[in-house]
Amino acid sequence: MTIDVIIIGSGIGGLTAGALLAKYGQKVAIFESHTIAGGAAHSFSRQGFHFDSGPSFYCGLGHNKPSLNPLKQVLDLVGESLEVVPYDPLGYYHFPGVKFPVFSDLYQYRQAVAKITKQGARELESFESIMLGLYDSLKDIPTIDLRADWQLIPILISRHFPALIKTLLQVGIINGSVGDVMDKTVKDPWVRRLINLECFLLSGLKAHGTVAPEVAFMLGERTRAGVEYPFGGSAAIVNALIRGLKRWGGDLYLNNHVEKIIVKSGRVAGIKLKKGDLIEAPIVISNATLWDTYNNLLATEDLPKSYRYKALKTEAVDSFMHLHLGIKAEGLEEITGHHVVVHDSNKDLAEPGNTCMISIPSVWDKNLAPSGHYTIHAYSLEPYQGWKKNEEYAQKKKQRSQSLYKALEKVIPDIRQRVVLELIGTPLTHSRFLRRYQGTYGPAIAAGQGMFPSCHTPIKGLYRVGDSTLPGIGVPAVAASGILCANSLVSPQIMGV
Repeated sequence: MTIDVIIIGSGIGGLTAGALLAKYGQKVAIFESHTIAGGAAHSFSRQGFHFDSGPSFYCGLGHNKPSLNPLKQVLDLVGESLEVVPYDPLGYYHFPGVKFPVFSDLYQYRQAVAKITKQGARELESFESIMLGLYDSLKDIPTIDLRADWQLIPILISRHFPALIKTLLQVGIINGSVGDVMDKTVKDPWVRRLINLECFLLSGLKAHGTVAPEVAFMLGERTRAGVEYPFGGSAAIVNALIRGLKRWGGDLYLNNHVEKIIVKSGRVAGIKLKKGDLIEAPIVISNATLWDTYNNLLATEDLPKSYRYKALKTEAVDSFMHLHLGIKAEGLEEITGHHVVVHDSNKDLAEPGNTCMISIPSVWDKNLAPSGHYTIHAYSLEPYQGWKKNEEYAQKKKQRSQSLYKALEKVIPDIRQRVVLELIGTPLTHSRFLRRYQGTYGPAIAAGQGMFPSCHTPIKGLYRVGDSTLPGIGVPAVAASGILCANSLVSPQIMGV
């Protein structure tokens, strides 16, 4: 077969890059190790229950308002769409002794804060004012127009000059952290904890480690477009991207594990599959993590020694404990879909088991569970180190899942009596099914301590996308990484098709 671009992995980053490049006229082939596409966003089914494996919180995917979500911009360009259900409040945060509703509308959000701390609500308004000013400067430059090479400059000048000037005026905040803005505006300890939690849920890092544009975009889009859940769960997003890929002539090969990237004289030549096939292409895009790409897919000598050493020293966010449950829904008609439980306010938010995220998506989409039942996905950070498949593994799984059950009891007190299906996932599960280095959530690159690397690598013809490239972690971010990479491989004129 003749292939212009090979993509390794069918995560959101790989699928967005593939769908766009196919739309741009490139012959694209995506090779996925798993039998299910989607990477960390894939869905799976057991006994009639349909589960999201990872993200379950989405914004700006519907048709009600023009969307700034990079993923929606890709879907629009490749001719695909999603059916969604909006909801508000977007969830509840459960701190010890306090259940706090999180509204999309920032005025309602502050009103809820004011019931706990009036001074904190006033300080929060000052914080939001700065963040929304940053959002206002960024929102008029659509991600779908961006690329990761020098040709970005003439595009910005010719198409978005007024917005570019507004953005340049915000450069000090753009290069800083959320914590920098918080320190200038917020003294109230309760609101500081709230901001830290919002950052942690978004990036895996607290306020001083999270870049300001990430939270600015989240707050702006949340209040502008609201939040919504796609019917069919994250699988609906993945399937829409696959349809877009195939609509424009791209191919997806599941259950095809890429063993090696072939490099000859400093340039990509193709890939070798585990089953032995050699497939040639002048361009290869890796949707694997930087550790898996540089450690497993490339030979040591393929990369400059200093570059490889520095890249592999990048710190990784911990992996997860997962609890996927099918439960009886009788008497839970008023239950809401998203919850975050912090067990102990005196402990670090990032301490394993202390902050637990809960999603009950069948509240919005009844087809995700058998009649009279709900699906639940609860998860919390968990280090990879110390996990081994031995005689103690099953018992350790049970023990480490208890913090998730205790979190669920804050929402559904009799949860244990309702369970009809229980699946416990560990960092080993996360690593095995997603083929991610130590099952990690992504790089722990703190604001001010470095930037996420671009899609480019030292090897000619080799590029990368996903949560270990710019702009980082989260569904909008990895979709943006696919856009930046795909656009960089074609001329600006082709981008406008």
